[in-house]
Amino acid sequence: MIRTEPVRISKWLLPFSWLYGFVVYIRNKFFDWGLLKHEEFEVPVICVGNITVGGTGKTPHTEYLVRLLSKQYRVAVLSRGYKRSSKGFVLATDSSTSAMIGDESFQIKKKYPDTIVAVDADRRRGIRKLLALENPPEIILLDDAFQHRYVKPSYTIILSDYNRPVYEDRLLPAGRLREPFSSMRNANMIIVTKCPDDLQPIDFRIISHDINVFPYQGLYFTSFTYKNIEPVFSGANQSDSLAALRNKHILLVTGIASPKALLKELSKYTEKIDTLTYPDHHNFGSKDIKHITNTFRGIKSEDKLILVTEKDAARFVSRDDIDEDLRQRLFYIPIEVTFVGEARDFDEKIYKHVRENIRNRRLLKK
Repeated sequence: MIRTEPVRISKWLLPFSWLYGFVVYIRNKFFDWGLLKHEEFEVPVICVGNITVGGTGKTPHTEYLVRLLSKQYRVAVLSRGYKRSSKGFVLATDSSTSAMIGDESFQIKKKYPDTIVAVDADRRRGIRKLLALENPPEIILLDDAFQHRYVKPSYTIILSDYNRPVYEDRLLPAGRLREPFSSMRNANMIIVTKCPDDLQPIDFRIISHDINVFPYQGLYFTSFTYKNIEPVFSGANQSDSLAALRNKHILLVTGIASPKALLKELSKYTEKIDTLTYPDHHNFGSKDIKHITNTFRGIKSEDKLILVTEKDAARFVSRDDIDEDLRQRLFYIPIEVTFVGEARDFDEKIYKHVRENIRNRRLLKK
């Protein structure tokens, strides 16, 4: 079932997109010519990125790699920590807050406490500091670092949103591309994310043709699985299945790029949904909390709750201006990546790369 909604382009902004594209072209050429230097490292460095602004699901896919690789290796996740209040390199601990390390890093550290998590806008410095730890990682995952060409990853995965195909998009500001579509050729793997579950074989072939996948690249398709709802605050009601939402009145509060998929999922269980939508990575302030509280109290039903995304929950959990009644009724819904088709081939390619990379670097040291 191929998506039919067209990608919206601001055509009157296209001249500015051409100027932006020229700047990006020159910058990339400086790296190609060696005028700007990149750095390689002695461990596998896997980059999970995209060429668009907005959410393509980088964090859930990074979490998939954490679950996969942590079975055999010591894994670290390094990101810039978008909108954090701290500066420089910060190594996450059990006491780190989302304000210190950013909401995505906070989410990963909370879910996978044995994983090394760090933030640094300078990825080269961040990797050096991780490798200088007393017990350094064997693999480093770079979350959203495709444009950070000062690091040369050993493997690159680029994500593309099924609902906004990169081959139909345009460069900023007319479209949402941060890099030209041609830069997809620099990926080892391309993953089309947020796919519907009923994709047919013809759909796979059409998308593969339009993306123009090269023989050396792998192309995969994923969707999101919504898990049991969880309380944002410890001590509140316990987790419950999505079926428990049936016929409840939900106030859905989101600060993500697009809540459409989540809203569609919730609509399977109840028609009584009110929404408060904020910009992506929104830092909820006291006025926001007051507005959410008043909106929730204005809902007449007694069988009601507030639902937020897992990423937004990281921002709410550290706030002390949420009253006890709301704390008891505030839940988030985790998501996990599910491959549409066979995931085993993806897993095996990742493991193969890691094993070969580690073996080759050991041989070079001898």
